[in-house]
Amino acid sequence: MEALQGIFRWAHVIAGITWIGLLYFFNWVNSGFAPTMDAETKKKVVPELMPRALYWFRWGAAYTWVTGVLLLLLVFYHGGLMFDDLGASWTAFAIGMVAVTFLSVFVYDMLASSVLKPTNVAFWGGVVLATAVLFLYDLAGFSFRAMAIHLGALFGTNMAFNVWFRIWPAQQRIITATKNGEAPNADDVALAGLRSKHNTYMSVPLVAYMINAHMTWVPGGPIGLGAIVLIGWSITYMLYNKAGQVKGF
Repeated sequence: MEALQGIFRWAHVIAGITWIGLLYFFNWVNSGFAPTMDAETKKKVVPELMPRALYWFRWGAAYTWVTGVLLLLLVFYHGGLMFDDLGASWTAFAIGMVAVTFLSVFVYDMLASSVLKPTNVAFWGGVVLATAVLFLYDLAGFSFRAMAIHLGALFGTNMAFNVWFRIWPAQQRIITATKNGEAPNADDVALAGLRSKHNTYMSVPLVAYMINAHMTWVPGGPIGLGAIVLIGWSITYMLYNKAGQVKGF
């Protein structure tokens, strides 16, 4: 078990660095650079650069998610870290909350396509929803670390879904249009940009939840873990502002 955990952790971190590194490149570097290119430059650069970058981006997402689920199975479900009470056992409610972790992506997708489109609504609405889920985890008897890692898994599932089923299909159409010298569909550009921004925001607290063994100092249970979302998203907001101020020579 220790060997498997070590192998999966190693793969999880490498895949995560690949995925999230490219996510930050797209949002904080390329988003400022791309508008500086004229149409002819875009026609040459985009079809050569973006398919290569998006290959590592989407497969980094896939391997991060798969190894994360394997670690969840080994460390928490098999390793007995789900409940603080050593005598606690799985209940229908606890099993249901695990299902919520992986199935709420469909609720997120629906909300992200409607009420959570405006950035300020997504910011505050997301903090409230994440904290509400944490309280439900607490009611199910999850330990502090289990609450953290399951909210992280929820964010990670949303992010991987965005990459494969929203960002990548939209980018394929954008790249094809650009290669043909046509203006990309505005809806595709908006969709890819919005879901990429959502992923960037979710990634920052997600990293804190990934290292949950080192976050047990956070007070307040669900409130404290919910505060991590607020703090992480506030930091992300400031980083977006900073990225807009960085210029080329």
